[in-house]
Amino acid sequence: MAGLSRAAWHRVRTDAFGAEPRGERLSRIHRSPQFADGAFRNPLPTRRLVYERTPLEITRAQLTGDRTRRAPGAAVPVHRLLPADLARPPASGLRLTWLGHATVLAEIGGRRVLFDPVWGDRCSPFGWTGPKRLHPVPLPLAELGPVDVVVVSHDHYDHLDMATIRELTGTGAVFAVPLGVGAHLEHWGVPADRLVELDWWESAEVAGLTLTATPARHYCSRGPRTSALFLWASWVVAGGGHRLFHSGDTGYFPGFAEVGRRLGPFDATMMQVGAYSDFWPEVHMTPEEGVRAHLDLGGELLLPIHWCTFNLALHPWDEPAERVVAAAQSLGARLAVPRPGKPFEPVEAPALRLWWRAVTTRPAEEQPSEPQPTGPRPPVPDGADPAGANGSARSKASAEDDGVPV
Repeated sequence: MAGLSRAAWHRVRTDAFGAEPRGERLSRIHRSPQFADGAFRNPLPTRRLVYERTPLEITRAQLTGDRTRRAPGAAVPVHRLLPADLARPPASGLRLTWLGHATVLAEIGGRRVLFDPVWGDRCSPFGWTGPKRLHPVPLPLAELGPVDVVVVSHDHYDHLDMATIRELTGTGAVFAVPLGVGAHLEHWGVPADRLVELDWWESAEVAGLTLTATPARHYCSRGPRTSALFLWASWVVAGGGHRLFHSGDTGYFPGFAEVGRRLGPFDATMMQVGAYSDFWPEVHMTPEEGVRAHLDLGGELLLPIHWCTFNLALHPWDEPAERVVAAAQSLGARLAVPRPGKPFEPVEAPALRLWWRAVTTRPAEEQPSEPQPTGPRPPVPDGADPAGANGSARSKASAEDDGVPV
């Protein structure tokens, strides 16, 4: 790369790729029930790519498909999150702020938990290539304030960003990761005594919260080949009488029901619904599978994640949102789809606003009709505005604050 010496170029590559597990960390990996024949295994046989397709075919499809519909047609209406938005504790004891892609700030049990934090402009080991952010981060990382726990689901670049981790190290947070992934973070400067590495079904008490790594159907890799020594996981966080589930990346599998039986039910689930493809049908869920998994888990409210921020698959940019709304309506799941950066409390989730339609490139004749509210309808008191029949009536001012005409 122009402007870098060979030694500097090697250092940049090495740092971004992380480090291999060694010593006791490697011994724990070898003892894991999930580790067999030299590699971590999924809960059931899983293909990353359809066998009859080649990487060349995938690259050709990415370059020749309708790329205009894979990105928003105008600026995404991000809510500029300010520290004042989070200054007052949540009245219910639980507040979620989706910051884009799989990054979610959860305030639970008086603590702040940050899932899969990525503030980088690209999800790539390099600053000059790779999928680029489609909207700005709702707030600079320096304005985020204290963080008690950082939870990482796996080591892919759109979930684990080196520069973000390095900056978060200064917050004093504890970092919870699946087995092996701690090698990357320690290589980047996270002190070993602030790392918690868990195998599936293992739990740890951190800052008064109970964190549990649960099975997922995916894989790890920060280089050109799949990594054999790094585990992937979904996560359960419980505290203050509340429970959350964050899927990370996963294909659908029957294990969600077991997680629900053992650790649920959940006040909210944060479910991956984007970057699905026929090229990798078993390691990412479709929106419909995300809703099904949410119901298997016993989730009360579904927050769709892993869409909107990076162009990682061939589907239209807005398709995950449209499909998850339709699936939630069909199956009676309660849903919140806030703009990136807009905090909300799951107990009183905001009204469903289809804000993405204002910036979509989907032709007008293909726009789906307005869906009905999702979830059960509580009775409407006499004289109340029937617009609040789904439990989320809001004032004209607050709806306009969401950028949606009333």
